[in-house]
Amino acid sequence: MPTVEREVIEIDGSGKIVGRLASEIATYLMGKNRPDFEPHIDRGAVVKLKNADKIVFTGKKEEQKVHFLSSNRPGGIRRLSMPKLREERPGEIIRHAVKYMLPKNRTQNDRMKRLIIVT
Repeated sequence: MPTVEREVIEIDGSGKIVGRLASEIATYLMGKNRPDFEPHIDRGAVVKLKNADKIVFTGKKEEQKVHFLSSNRPGGIRRLSMPKLREERPGEIIRHAVKYMLPKNRTQNDRMKRLIIVT
């Protein structure tokens, strides 16, 4: 199988809405922005996201949304509010949103490895 020349796309996340930014990143990771897109060949780009800590939520999601972390053990569920998660791990918010916008198949992990988040 020939190696694919991957382009590097840099995106500035300051002031952008989380969902819209995540769908844009997912499109680049899948390679759907290319005219030679084929679903069985992974030609997606490497995406570098800068200023991930400056992304914006619409409505009251900043105060009301809760992020769940699990250790897969009994009683191992942790709940983090969005302000606390943004303070501790700001890149995790966008990483979670992008992951669930990608297809749930064997290429999902490979595509997520090409997402580089800089806060």
